[in-house]
Amino acid sequence: MSDTDNLLGEFLRARRELVSPAAVGIPIQRNRRVAGLRREEVAMLAGISVEYYLRLEQGRDRHPSEQVLTALARVLFLEDEAAAYLLQLAAADRTPRKLRRYRAESPPASLMKLVPTLPFPAFVEGRYLDVLAANPLATAVSPRLTSGHNRLRDVFLDPEERALFPEWEETAAALIAGFRQSVGSDADDARVVELVGELSVASPTFSRLWSRHDVRERQGGTVTFQHPSLGDLMVHREKLEVTGTDGIVLVIYHAARPKDDEKLALLGAMVAGETGADISDAAESTEEADRSVRPEPHRPRSRIF
Repeated sequence: MSDTDNLLGEFLRARRELVSPAAVGIPIQRNRRVAGLRREEVAMLAGISVEYYLRLEQGRDRHPSEQVLTALARVLFLEDEAAAYLLQLAAADRTPRKLRRYRAESPPASLMKLVPTLPFPAFVEGRYLDVLAANPLATAVSPRLTSGHNRLRDVFLDPEERALFPEWEETAAALIAGFRQSVGSDADDARVVELVGELSVASPTFSRLWSRHDVRERQGGTVTFQHPSLGDLMVHREKLEVTGTDGIVLVIYHAARPKDDEKLALLGAMVAGETGADISDAAESTEEADRSVRPEPHRPRSRIF
């Protein structure tokens, strides 16, 4: 893991290494040894001294002004979510830090009663991307969508889960970015330390993507699965914040196309035990019928699960 005593400096270093000099109008010379920006280049573009910027990266100055942070966000091409995260890190550095102990997350009882009744695949996701509850339709989409599983661990370490996503690395990168936004400046949280430590050792891809310090809201989007029985399945994903909780969301999948409606209906029939037919054969028939009626629509790129 990164040095949790210098989260602001680690973030600045990681983000400057991702900015191409050409993007800010700096000619790239043949003998240049770094792909991203140098410290002195960031300082010049942000209008601050090199010594001051060096102190920020090294954690020797933890009180940058909002004006300085805004200038750095501009130079580093930070999107709104990442810029807000930068301000959050700086604010956290101004207050004494205490080790945050992991506490089991408890969704509201009313939500736990609601999830099994929903007619769509639905599950409850915690702050650390733990699955806290799921209905049978969600589990039929992925057997890993059951209480006790963790989305990060499964997407990176379970081959069957990985196979669900045609564009796996993009999905994985966005999942990490959402996790970083969710835990914020609590990188020394016992649960975060456990997950990041385990995955950094077990997955070189996780370690590489985590070191980028990407940040993204856990939000809705379109997900494409390669389901072992249904084949190509495209759904819209809604992530609804649960009020009164610390980062718990309700995740719902619903069909993105008419043929996906039919596939989800087949899935529901399978879950209810209403059909003895091979669901994969039925799904294939649906695909063939759909192709005979209209051409395949443009498919948006998959995003995080």
